[in-house]
Amino acid sequence: MNLKTLNTFYAEMNEKEQKEFQKWLRGVLKMHETTIFFTKKDGTERKMLCTLNENTIPSEFAPKNTRKKQSEDAVSVFDLENEGWRSFRWDSVKKIEFSIR
Repeated sequence: MNLKTLNTFYAEMNEKEQKEFQKWLRGVLKMHETTIFFTKKDGTERKMLCTLNENTIPSEFAPKNTRKKQSEDAVSVFDLENEGWRSFRWDSVKKIEFSIR
């Protein structure tokens, strides 16, 4: 059986479905510590434990209320293991893991 990765499904989604997926994943990231498996620009695979939950992000790294334009191709998240802001491209995501507590 040939299993498709999430990035393959993302590529096959229409624009509306991609926006819905992005909204869903942002919601998950705002509520949970989430492990994202993705492919970096250089082709290497990366596993990142990250969040957008402001209660989990240390205060010195809290998002500033700036009106910086967000990329439509990528999302910025807080990397909990490296304690810094990182980003990944929506179309590079291969797998998502999170727990509901």
